[in-house]
Amino acid sequence: MAERGRPRSFDRQTALLRAMELFWAKGFEDSSMTDLTQAMGIGSPSLYAAFGSKEALFREAVELYQATVGLRIWQSLDDETTIAGAIERFLLATAEAYSTPGEPPGCLIVLGASLSGRGDAVVCETLRTRRADNVARLDQRFARAVADGELPSDFDHGAAAAFYAALQHGMSIMARDGADAATLQAIARTGIRSLYALRTADAA
Repeated sequence: MAERGRPRSFDRQTALLRAMELFWAKGFEDSSMTDLTQAMGIGSPSLYAAFGSKEALFREAVELYQATVGLRIWQSLDDETTIAGAIERFLLATAEAYSTPGEPPGCLIVLGASLSGRGDAVVCETLRTRRADNVARLDQRFARAVADGELPSDFDHGAAAAFYAALQHGMSIMARDGADAATLQAIARTGIRSLYALRTADAA
């Protein structure tokens, strides 16, 4: 059956990309509906018809971020066969993604909503869940290295996962505060060296 009504006069995926970039740069609370419609090149009725609500649009923007920018960072954990290689690529990819010219600095998942608890509850929970999922993904990769014998059997993979997630979050905040690519890469290299210190400490 043919779809009734006037066809959309805009490309939905392009509009979503523009919304993602705005949320990434300004956060959910500071991205007004006027900001969004101007960035997306559509009117409010079209936005609501295509995405439902500002909150629903934000959730789709987060999904797009994870599937694009996030993929550049997190795929390294699966692609690299050694834990040292995985963490090295993970941190250097983070430094690159957070300082790419033409893109907002930092991370949408870390900076996309207020951490004070006074923001939109659904949006805050969406990002909190994403961050928890990222810690779990790191934990799984470290646990795999323990199971493969790369790391000692008593290696605290949960603590290591929390440490590298915290390091990544800090890189995001520093990027938003103006840290350049060289600074973020230096942080990443220090984080890589920290893996050897953690491994030695647990083996002692």
